[in-house]
Order: sequence, then structure tokens, then C-alpha cells
Amino acid sequence: MSEEHARPRGTRRLGARWRRRRPLRTRLALAASAAVSLVAAGVCAGAFFVIRYELYHQLELSLTQSATLAIQQNRGAAPGVLSGECRFLSAPACTQIVPAAPAKDPAARYLLPVTPAVREVASGTRRPYYTDIRLSDGHPARMLTTTFGSGKALQVALRSDTVDRGVRQAAWLLGAVGAAGIVMAAVLGYWVSRTGLAPVARLTAAAERIAATRDPSHRIGLPPGPPDKEDEVTRLAATFNIMLGELEQSVTAQRRLVADASHELRTPLTALRTNAELLARGDRLTTTQRDRASAALGRQVREMSVLVNDLIDLARDEEPTPLVEDVRLAPLLAYTVETARTHWPSTPFRLVVADDSATLPGVPARLARLISNLLDNAAKYSPPGAPVEVVLSMGEVTVRDHGPGIAAQDLPHVFDRFYRADQARSLPGSGLGLAMARQIARAHGAELTAHRAPGGGALFRLVLPSKQRPRPQGKCH
Repeated sequence: MSEEHARPRGTRRLGARWRRRRPLRTRLALAASAAVSLVAAGVCAGAFFVIRYELYHQLELSLTQSATLAIQQNRGAAPGVLSGECRFLSAPACTQIVPAAPAKDPAARYLLPVTPAVREVASGTRRPYYTDIRLSDGHPARMLTTTFGSGKALQVALRSDTVDRGVRQAAWLLGAVGAAGIVMAAVLGYWVSRTGLAPVARLTAAAERIAATRDPSHRIGLPPGPPDKEDEVTRLAATFNIMLGELEQSVTAQRRLVADASHELRTPLTALRTNAELLARGDRLTTTQRDRASAALGRQVREMSVLVNDLIDLARDEEPTPLVEDVRLAPLLAYTVETARTHWPSTPFRLVVADDSATLPGVPARLARLISNLLDNAAKYSPPGAPVEVVLSMGEVTVRDHGPGIAAQDLPHVFDRFYRADQARSLPGSGLGLAMARQIARAHGAELTAHRAPGGGALFRLVLPSKQRPRPQGKCH
């Protein structure tokens, strides 16, 4: 019993492995051919049975008509053969009368076979029936046995050669038609699979080319036409092109980041090497020179650490989901402003909170980094004693300074990585703070924009997601 169960499973596994090893085009062609072949075979088989039924039905109608005519013309006739010329195709039907009792049979031999079933029809215990027989000369015939008055049965027979020949010819003809249909189904199935999967083949070729060359700039050609008339494969190709475009942008951004980072790291690394070599010859330096080189080296190491951390943060696409929580913005702003006051003691910070119940789902440390970058940027460009204003109002957080502001030509680029305006090149920094701030904002569903403040200075507006916009209540710090 176990072998019987194991064999079908093994056969199924073999079929599954065969299907996996065959190309999709071959499997589709085989499936389409098999489906059309089954339909063609079913139609041919149905047509054969219909033709066979109709031919025999016409023969049986002729037998019924002959029997009716014999009954009308031979009422009261004695048992025996009435007509016996049916051995010829054009001759009328063979007809004979058979009694229910064998003792009443005539002395002459019957032309048609007499069986117990014929006696039962004569006695009325069996209904009339049709049967196939062989005549005395060996020709096939169809015979009808029916009642003939009381205690008698009438047998009528006609040769069925032509009907049998017609059935065989129909079988051969329909078989040939079915075979031709199967061959045509195979050809059409291959053509359909080749034509229908041509876009898929182009997709595969494009993917293989990109994998081999690592060039995401390649695109798949799309047929002309309105988008609403495109089929599923064309939409798949269009989606693949969109994905390639995004991949190309990502690769370009990564390459640009690496190039910019290498350029920005070259100068501090050179300064670090210089100071390190200078300290290595400490016996030739005075105490003042050694202290100055040590301080410069420590400062450059800290700047290098900040730059490396900024690069790591910029390489992150989104916030880790397990660390997301509802962050209250008012305490977060108060904490970052207080921290900025310690870093920039000569710059006064003013915080205005319109609603201390505002929250934003996110990572507290990342949001604090966003606000700190904005505050550091504002303090860096503010004159000594000029205030930096931080406002949490309805649906947004704004940070304004009273420095020189942002030039019109620099405004579209302030959030670019490593971008520094001409007036900022002499100030410390790597040009990554604002780029990181915008990336953190977008990762939290917010939007960070830069503006030229009325009356001078720069204004940065952090617009919160619509679901997180608070109601104004009013509170100052």
C-alpha cells in the first residue's frame, strides 16, 4: 500500500521538477497547445458520436417505416418469411413473422435469426428492440423486432454496410481534422507564447544586461499609445523603467556622496597628518607650539568624528521602525534650545510654544538632531547678541536668525550635501547639517523648507504632517 502511495508522489515530484527546468515560453506553449488540443479532441469526439447517432437513427427510421408497411399489408398472415431480398443494398427489407410458440413455426427455415428474445416480444413480455446481426451471406444488418398482432412478432432487417462505412469514414475524417487541429494548436501555442512573452523576454534581457554591466541607465522600449490602453506586460515594463530610474538616481546619489565625501575628507585628513607629524617631532617644539598643535589635533579629530557621523546618518534612508514613538515636540524643543544655549553662549535663543501637547511619531534622538542642526546653523550665521527665534505654532516649527540671510542664487541649494555658500566657506562646518535635517524631516513625514526672512535673516520652516498639527494654546520660554 505504501508503494502505491509513494509512486504518485514521486511522479508528481518528477513533473514539478520538469516544469521548473523548462522555460516559461515552453511551458506556456505546452499549456496552450494542450488546452486547444483537448478542445479539438472533444469537438471531434462529439461530432463523431453525433454523426454515428444520426446515421443509425436514419437506418432505424427506415426499419420502422418498413415494419409499419408490412403490418398494414400483411394483416393476419401466418408465420414465415414475407420478404427475403435484403442481401442486396437496393432491395427492400427482409421481413418475417415469428410465433410465440415454437410449435407453430413454419416448415421452411427462417431467414433472420430467431432467439428467445424474439419469442418474448411475440408473447408480449418484452418490448420491441433493435439489434445488429449478420445475414446468411455474412453482410452486417440492423434488425427491428416488434409485435405483430397477438402472439406473433415481426422481424425487419436492412443491410448496414453503408452506415458502418459512413461511421468509419467520419471517424477517419474527424481523426485527421483533430490531428491537424493539434498540430495547428502546437504551432499557434508556440507563436502565442513567443509573441505574448516578447516583452517579458525584453525585461529579462534588460535585467541580465544591468546585472552584467551594472548600468541602470538602460531602459525598455514601450509601444506607442495612451496609458489607459496598455496591457499588463506593458505596464510591467513601464514600472520596471520607473524602478530603473529610481535605481539610477540612487546610484548617482551614492556616487556623488562618495565623491563629495572623499573631497571633503581630503583637507581634514591632510591637516590631521600634518599635526600628527608635527607632534611626532615634539622635542623640536616649544611648549606653546606643542600645546597649540595638540589643541588643533584634538579639534580636528572632533570635527572628523562629526563629519563621519554625519555621513553615516546621511547614508540611512529611513528611521528604524522599532524605535519610533510619539514624541512631544514642546519638551524636545526646550531641551534642544537649552543645549544650544550652552554651545552658543553669545547667542540668545527665544522659544515660543503655541501648544505644548503637539506630538509627532518618530525617533526622539533623530528629531533632536534635526532641531539642533537648525539651531547651530542659525547661531553660526547670527551676529553676536542677535537672537535666534524658535516658534512652535499651529502645524509647524520655525527657526529664524537675524544674520545676512540666504542669497537668491543659494536658496535652491541650501539642502544639498556639502554645499556651502561663498560667505560660509570661511566658517567651520562640512555642509551636511541642513542636508541631514531635511532627510530626517522627510523620514518623519514632515517637510523642511528655507526662506529669506522679512527684514533680513534666514527662516527655516518645518511643516508637520497634517494629522499631527496641534491646536494653538500659547506658551513662551
